[in-house]
Amino acid sequence: MTESLDTTKLEREVKSMYRDVAESSQGEFHFETGRELAERLGYDPDVLDRVPREAIDSFAGVGYYFDLVDLRPGERVLDLGSGAGMDCFVAALSVTETGDVMGVDMTEAQIEKARRLAEEGGFHNVQIRNGHIEDLEFADESFDAVVSNGVINLSPEKQTVFEEAYRVLEPGGRLALADIVSERQLPDGIKSDADLWAACIGGASQVDSYTETIEAAGFDVMELRENTDYEFVSEQAANACEKYGVASVSLLAEK
Repeated sequence: MTESLDTTKLEREVKSMYRDVAESSQGEFHFETGRELAERLGYDPDVLDRVPREAIDSFAGVGYYFDLVDLRPGERVLDLGSGAGMDCFVAALSVTETGDVMGVDMTEAQIEKARRLAEEGGFHNVQIRNGHIEDLEFADESFDAVVSNGVINLSPEKQTVFEEAYRVLEPGGRLALADIVSERQLPDGIKSDADLWAACIGGASQVDSYTETIEAAGFDVMELRENTDYEFVSEQAANACEKYGVASVSLLAEK
């Protein structure tokens, strides 16, 4: 953890930013949102047509990983930082009514929106809980797959997040995610900036360190690829990306 980072302020900044995403997806952020982004990253338009539009409008993911995780009917899936629920709904379509999808998020506006959309859309196999991804309130070996999109970089306790993901997965379970990493070590001025953390930049780990942290939790990293179609949109964020090689990757690991 970065010693000079005010983690209380970070949580406040993250909740504020993603409350705005939930309530006004057309707002100005450091990052893109919505369907055009999702399709460019690799989401199937036919699948998106079956997902609640409001969830897609609030989509703020950084990559695509569903081809890596290959969800199957009947599986139990956990989405870390589920936001307005788009990835939960995509996962639910794959696991069908015989499977279950659980989302965890700490931003009340996102939770309320995702729950409403699940009810209105008839996604009876999707549940959303209020919680922190560093402290999952689930029993050991409760899930077949854990997924996450653009969220783990927001946590100052990444090792704990991956240890928790490992704990709740069945033996042979899969961790599939998209996240923001960097080629070079970020300076303390960026790593201690809560606004840049909330924008998915300040918390970016060097990619080698990121995969080592996953492996230290017990996982085997099976595949990692860069998402070249993802880019930040604000000048401040773009400058940091160019200078320190901040980029999006998708990854598959197995327990």
